[in-house]
Formats: sequence, structure tokens, C-alpha cells
Amino acid sequence: MKIEFTDKELAPWGGMVLLKQMLDQTGLKKFLRSNSHLPQPGSNRGYQPADIIESFLVSVWCGSNRFLHTEILRQDSPLKKIFQWKRTPGQDVYKRFFKKFTQKKNHEFFNSLSSWYFSQLQFTDYTLDFDSTIMTRYGKQEGAKRGYNPSKRGRASHHPLMAFIADCDMVANMWLRSGDSSSSGNFTGFVEETLLRLKEKKVGLVRFDSGFYSKKVLRLLEEKQMNYIVSVKMYPPIQNLLAHQTNWLSLSEGVEVASADYKTNGWESPRRMVLIRQSIAERPAATGKQLRLFKDSELYQRYRYSCLVTNIDLPPAEIWRMYRHRAEAENKIKELKYDFGFDSFNLNNFYGTEAALSFVMLAYNLMSLFRHFIIRSDVQRRLSTLRYNTFAIGAYLVKDGNQIILKMALTLKRREWFRGLWDKSRAFAFPVSFSNA
Repeated sequence: MKIEFTDKELAPWGGMVLLKQMLDQTGLKKFLRSNSHLPQPGSNRGYQPADIIESFLVSVWCGSNRFLHTEILRQDSPLKKIFQWKRTPGQDVYKRFFKKFTQKKNHEFFNSLSSWYFSQLQFTDYTLDFDSTIMTRYGKQEGAKRGYNPSKRGRASHHPLMAFIADCDMVANMWLRSGDSSSSGNFTGFVEETLLRLKEKKVGLVRFDSGFYSKKVLRLLEEKQMNYIVSVKMYPPIQNLLAHQTNWLSLSEGVEVASADYKTNGWESPRRMVLIRQSIAERPAATGKQLRLFKDSELYQRYRYSCLVTNIDLPPAEIWRMYRHRAEAENKIKELKYDFGFDSFNLNNFYGTEAALSFVMLAYNLMSLFRHFIIRSDVQRRLSTLRYNTFAIGAYLVKDGNQIILKMALTLKRREWFRGLWDKSRAFAFPVSFSNA
């Protein structure tokens, strides 16, 4: 074997033409060009904000998970032609652009972006999941402080709040917070802003874990007349409630549930509690906690317990089943970190980092659109799979008169499959409807 070289411009990411086609149909660039809240270039020679944002999204989809990796796109001339960029920004352009975002600009721009985006998606009675995650930081970044960090104890971190729409696999909102923030820190404000972004939609169910459990939050949801299922912290009174429950209903091997009305100090009236206990012997991987208040009792050490508070009048088994689907939010966070670089795009500027991560959220939401309406598979493929199955297709560009043709290197068996995706991406148009919502 020997090697030779060619001057022909080959495109390693030929499949990205599908996303280019879908993006054009959404009108995203038109929205970005007309938005007055975006930072503008200092001269006529500067990059246009819409081009910076679009190329950043493409970088993330192609596998960049830190700013340095975005330099690879600058060497990809065919990709630049596919997306019709005059120039491809480098990492310093992205950094300077994101650092122009302030707290005020983040609030104004991303609220307007989300309101526009979600107004194009038709769904209602949706399920809203709230969660938070720890992002370990190395070096010095604004807001990176020592707090709860189970994987890297003592390391500085950021602790963002996140909201997910379970029915259509979208991120509804994200706030970056310092690492020493508690899970529930400024949570009510976050809920209010999230609902504002989705003001035209009706919330069917709100779910979150015990880190956000508080009287203030429950009262907020009840004032807004929202259905909720919330995991309860294992305070001593809750442990007593679980320990003295006798009317357990067996669901399956090793799982029992019960229901009780409960009123703690500071509550105006009782609330409904759904109690769960799982046998450790029969279900070693069961979730929940043991009752530390009764650690000397052999009976209580046989089980792991959970407690949910809800205002929904359904059987306990159904409440528990509905809550367990909240685990999908944690899977979305993992995909954001592993496939979209969510915990890797960081600057020494706090609000610049928040802006960069908010655009990562946009990349995730657009990819969800692509999966739902272009791929249309029963199996929800992760970006890491789509990247090498659908986007990493060798191609080259040729001109036929005034028309540019992208020649795809695909076997005969795959050509019909790709043509089907091409037709779907061309037919895509806002607004779209989620029939499963």
C-alpha cells in the first residue's frame, strides 16, 4: 500500500446537509437576525451574531465539547459551503461573543428565543421535570465554588438548575448557579421564569426530587393549580410516618405501597403522601433510603423507603409509576454532558458561560426536533449514534451550471434511506405538533 494526495475538497460531514435543510425551514436565522437583544459586532468586518450561533451549533453537533475543538470546522471548507458561511469563526470569536452577554442580556434574549421556539411547537397538558446537576471545574472561573460534589469532593463546581419537557424531550430552561448553591436555591424564581417561557401551554404535571421539596414550592404549585408529584425529604416525622404504616399493598415481588394524609408544622392543611417500601433482599438495587431513626430495628433495615407528596387523586401504584419516569431527566443530563459538551464549554466569565451553555441547550432542542420529525424512529438514538450513523458521510461538492450538488458516498442500500431523510428535512415546517403530548 502507498499513499497519495488530492486537492479535491472532501466533506467528512456530508450528512449535516439534513440539519442545514431543517434549520432553514425553522426560520431560526431570520429570528436571530431580527432579535435586538443579541450583542452586535463592533465593526462591519465582524462576524454576524446569527452566523456565530449557527456555526457554534454545528460545531456541537459535529462533536466539539470544548472551545478548542471548534477550530476543526475552520479547516472544513465543504461544510462552510453547505451552510453558506463566508467565514467560519474560531474559538476566540466564540469566546469574545459569549463574554458580551450580561445577566440582563441572558434574561432578555433567551426568554425571547424560548418563547418564539416553543410557540412553534404544538403540545399541551405536558409534564415538566425539574432537576439540577454538578459540573466540576478546574482552574478559576466565576461562580465556581466549593459545595456538594459527590464525585470530586472539595473541588469547585457550578450547580445549574434545569427544566425539561418530558413529552417532547426538550430543555425548557437552564440557570447557571455557583457551586455552593443548594438544590432549592432561588427555585421559585426559576419555576416562574420557566412557566413564562411556556405561557401558551397548559402544564399537566410537575415532578421534582427531594432537593426541591419545601412548603414554599408546594404552595406556589397549588396557587397555580398545577398537579404535582414531589419526592419528600426523609425528615424524622416522615420516617415515623413510614415506620408506623400498617396498610401496605403488595404490587409485585418486593414492592409495597400505601397512602396517608399528613400535616406537618407550618402547613395549613394535610397533604396526600404516597409511601413506598422495597425489600432489599428481593430487590438489591432498589431506590430509596433506610430509616436511620430506626436503625436498631431489624424489621426496618429490611427495606428501602420512599415518600411522595402529591395532589393527584390516583391509586398509589399509579402515582409511583408516574414519578419513576422522572428518571428520564437524569438521562437527558447525561446525554447533554457526554454528547453535547454541556459541562465542558466554560469561560472565566460567569454570564458568558451561562450564554454558551444556553446555546448548547438550543443545540439539544433542535436535535430533538430532528429525531422526532426527520429520523422518526421508535428508538430514540443519542447524538453520538446519529453523528456517526447519519452525519459522518463522506461527500464532495460539484457545480452544475449555477447549481451546487453534494455527491454522497453511500452504498446503494443506504441511498434510499438517505433520500427519505432528505425529503423529510425539505418538507419540515413550523409549527409542528407532538401527537404524544
